[in-house]
Amino acid sequence: MTANPKITLEQWRALLAVVDEGGYAQAAEVLHKSQSAVTYAVQKLESMLGVKAFEIQGRKAILTPTGQLLYRRAQVLLNEAGELESTARAVSSGWEAEIGIAVEVIFPSWLMVDCLAKFGLESPHTRIEMYESVMSGTSELLLQGKVQVAIASSIPVGFLGDSLMRMRFVAAAHPDHPLHKLGRALTMRDLRAHRHLVVRDTGTKRSARTVSIEAEQRWTLSHMSTSIQAARMGFGFSWYPEYRILDEMKAGTLKPLPLKEGAERYAELYLIIADPEAAGPGTRRLAEILRGSVAEGCARAQELGLAETEMGDEKARAKLAVTPAIKTKPETKKKTRQV
Repeated sequence: MTANPKITLEQWRALLAVVDEGGYAQAAEVLHKSQSAVTYAVQKLESMLGVKAFEIQGRKAILTPTGQLLYRRAQVLLNEAGELESTARAVSSGWEAEIGIAVEVIFPSWLMVDCLAKFGLESPHTRIEMYESVMSGTSELLLQGKVQVAIASSIPVGFLGDSLMRMRFVAAAHPDHPLHKLGRALTMRDLRAHRHLVVRDTGTKRSARTVSIEAEQRWTLSHMSTSIQAARMGFGFSWYPEYRILDEMKAGTLKPLPLKEGAERYAELYLIIADPEAAGPGTRRLAEILRGSVAEGCARAQELGLAETEMGDEKARAKLAVTPAIKTKPETKKKTRQV
């Protein structure tokens, strides 16, 4: 039988916070404790184990080799403790009182709302906390444990995800934009000389992948709708999900750029359940609705084709507008794991 542990979870949490935040003062702020309390917790841990977790180099406390081992094992311990509590709550409470979901802003909003409406009919008392996120912001919400479900453009390390849909992007600008006036196929050099409209990565540690080219001028905006508006007014260019700018292209306020290469791009979206084993019935059902609605929408859009977007029903037109952006996946479902 394993001996009773002497170190509390709070002491291990203090050790992790000192390393993750870069010092005792910063750790104390994050843990909402005094600096002396954090220092005492780490010193007590070292004393009880008979080891030195840190050594002083200059003005900084650096992990010793032993400290590095303790840090890695403490991460696993605290994660497992949190998962155990989450599993216990899910089992005891039945359908969850609240479900958090992170959704990439490129995912069709009408489709997300339809899915939430279907879920609401089955579980009207479950509150939904939805975060509309961009790139690393989606992964960050998963890693922080703030959401149980995510629709993301990449799968963070340690999570599993199903391929959900494929989005088509088109480089576009106003028809009177100087890039269109060049009257020839455009190169990356041409683009760099003009303003690039970028939607801000919502993560606190922003990924460099958000910016696809190093343009001389750049506007970084918080919302895709603002970026589209700026492009419509002739203030720059960007790559947009094609379904988002169909009306603008039809009205003549946006026009695809004639790039020699890279005029079209594709982004894969994945459906991720943060912890499949601990997921409650509401989380699993919401994921089922998302899979089914996306598959149904893809199939219907492909059958009807873009020509049908001339119909007058605005909601029907919005649904059909995803035709060029969504590609159905093979029936055999594959899991993707990042290691």
